[in-house]
Amino acid sequence: MTTTEASGRVAGTPFETGAADEGGTPAEAGSGSAPAKTGGPEAAGPETAGRRRVLAGIVGAAAAPLLGGSALAGAGQPAPARRPRAPEDPTKMQGRVPSPLGSRSAFETPERLVRVLEPSSSSRTPLGYLQGIVTPADLHFERHHAGIPNIDPERYELLVHGMVERPTTFTLADLKRFPAESRLRFLECSGNGGTAYRGGRRDMSPQQMDGLTSTSEWTGVPLKLVFREVGAKPEAQWFLAEAMDAAVMTRSIPMEKAWDDAILAYAQNGEPLRPEQGYPVRLFLPGWEGNASVKWLRRLDLSDRPFMTREETSKYTDPLPGGKARMFSFTLDAKSLLTFPTWPDRLESPGWWEIRGLAWSGRGKITRVEVSTDGGRSWEDAELQEPVLPKCQVRFRRLWNWNGRPATLMSRATDETGYVQPTREALHRARGSYTRYHFNQIRPWRVESDGSVFFAG
Repeated sequence: MTTTEASGRVAGTPFETGAADEGGTPAEAGSGSAPAKTGGPEAAGPETAGRRRVLAGIVGAAAAPLLGGSALAGAGQPAPARRPRAPEDPTKMQGRVPSPLGSRSAFETPERLVRVLEPSSSSRTPLGYLQGIVTPADLHFERHHAGIPNIDPERYELLVHGMVERPTTFTLADLKRFPAESRLRFLECSGNGGTAYRGGRRDMSPQQMDGLTSTSEWTGVPLKLVFREVGAKPEAQWFLAEAMDAAVMTRSIPMEKAWDDAILAYAQNGEPLRPEQGYPVRLFLPGWEGNASVKWLRRLDLSDRPFMTREETSKYTDPLPGGKARMFSFTLDAKSLLTFPTWPDRLESPGWWEIRGLAWSGRGKITRVEVSTDGGRSWEDAELQEPVLPKCQVRFRRLWNWNGRPATLMSRATDETGYVQPTREALHRARGSYTRYHFNQIRPWRVESDGSVFFAG
């Protein structure tokens, strides 16, 4: 780490974009010296190497049909154009050998639902496909305002300046020298669920409606340790987080969040951050709207007041009835949604079915989820699946004996502060028609007598 005298100016490599395109330069693809080959086929001798090449050819030919083309419907459900083939008796065929990078079974084909509107774009997590609470990194939702930057970790620098005793520039290696922590926490775009709030379509899946949320294990250095290192002054009440993408995303964050649970994250689910998640370093603010967790972080500027940036004046401000607006409404309220049965699921026959879903709150733990099968006239408690963690998604389930008649299914979450997830009507009275963020209203699903399921917003 290096200390700089100019607390209000940044110079040097953090602002350089470089000449490499998104694919990277040859140096990035294979930087450094090539490692010595100590365990390859040639090292084992020509006879062994020959046998391995023959075996690899046989296994490769046998595995090729398993990689047949398949597509995924927009709902996040597998819709293979051609079903992969497998041997009728796997015990009669040698299995494939290990590969440097693992892959899913050819029978599992989940995908994110991608939406590109230049310069902004997003992808939505297939919520109905997932099990448990951890979202695989390659299925984690993404949202960015000017594409995904290509950043060399060896040239990465983070400047911390403003109301501090020692303005300092940290490299990635510097940040990794601090004690690290890992937390399972959800992340959600503040606009998630807006289509459902405005009525939506009957043929919307959970992925299409609410796919801008995911849960990961985030690893990094607590921000408070970095602020102590630079000597944050007591009069500093806010800090500016600035990104190094083409949008230069900026948000003002209260210092109290830094002293609480903010993280400078450099890893996700056991590996370095994916580029679309902010590689090499992002700010992560558990329980707060996703845009405040600035990705590709390059600068933190401490001040005694908010910076009133474009992103918190023209955007991420909640219009209210009467010409007023909510600003800095960071915390995400308790929310739940069903993942089964939902569109495009179909119940094959009357009988026992398990209603399943997800719930979360930015204020702490979910303490209760209730399920209604009669449109909200009556409610019954669902079972919460362990682990139940603060600011983390939790699975819930409730057995339902469907009698074959039309029914309307709903879920309602309560968190440890006593906050109860509102109906759409209650949220509309509080926020009005023009709000653009924090859509946590109850979502209803209609089961028809033929077993088909549709969104009933």
